[in-house]
Amino acid sequence: MANTKSALKRVRQTERRTERNRAEKSRIKTLRKKVSAAVEAGKKDDAESAFRDFASAVDRATKSNLVHKNTASRLKSRVSAAVAKQAKA
Repeated sequence: MANTKSALKRVRQTERRTERNRAEKSRIKTLRKKVSAAVEAGKKDDAESAFRDFASAVDRATKSNLVHKNTASRLKSRVSAAVAKQAKA
């Protein structure tokens, strides 16, 4: 365990950041599932709206280095392809 005041403060900061990051990553996963569910149900408008929310959340996470930019690009690409495929059908 940390002994100095500054080390204790760093522990507290790390705990807060970890919790915040975990919540944001979980939110991204939830939004991705919403898009997927809308595509599966054939709800074109809902899928497009959910995709906009998902892409926005991923972009925000990328901006704060929570998600690597290539990972963000890959996630958005795959979800976007699913929405586009559903829109054509």
